[in-house]
Amino acid sequence: MGRLHKTTWLALMMLVMVGCQNSNPVRDAAYAPIRPVLPPPAPTGNGSIYQAGYENAWFEDQRARRVGDLLTVRLVESTQANKSASTSTSKSSNNSLTSPTLFGQAMEFNVPGFVPIANNKDVNLGFDLASENDFSGDGSASQSNALSGSITVSVIEVLPNRNLYVRGEKRIGINQGTEYVRLSGIVRPSDISPTNTVASTRIADPTITYKGEGALADANSMGWLSRFFNSVLSPF
Repeated sequence: MGRLHKTTWLALMMLVMVGCQNSNPVRDAAYAPIRPVLPPPAPTGNGSIYQAGYENAWFEDQRARRVGDLLTVRLVESTQANKSASTSTSKSSNNSLTSPTLFGQAMEFNVPGFVPIANNKDVNLGFDLASENDFSGDGSASQSNALSGSITVSVIEVLPNRNLYVRGEKRIGINQGTEYVRLSGIVRPSDISPTNTVASTRIADPTITYKGEGALADANSMGWLSRFFNSVLSPF
């Protein structure tokens, strides 16, 4: 009984520790922001007011163009797909062969141990074969998705053609769960507006992930046994 009490208390302590774990959103290291590239130190004593790498563009907007710059992406994703199919096939065949005649008489013979067919006629070589096959099938599918909002990402790399590879993550902790929005892709500088924003539909090779973790997400997910019976491995 003493060992049972110890085991029970140990299990309760583990549950309490699990319940007291930090519920703050977990950062994905792959989506961590990158630090800007520091310009090389200016040579000292060159007697010039202008220092390369430390200039400030007075007549340019603040659009992202360098590694570490920030860019706001407007999520305006909306997809809808519909598909339907209908198939119908029919096939029928009929084959017959009249018993051949020999010297004007039908060829009939008796098979030992075989009861003659109706009307006590002897067996002949005639036959009649008919077959029919019908098939009909219908199917339809419909799916729609929508995602709106905004997320600010950072420039990870400037490609040789001046396009920007951007990546970022937004983490939101709400009561019993955490929501994650992750985005990565390639942005063309000419698609960036003067307010330093770009629509998600203008991003090439985009990867947009929206998912949740926590008690609410677990309540909406299917258990492992149910997933097994709904998978291709289930024999039922």
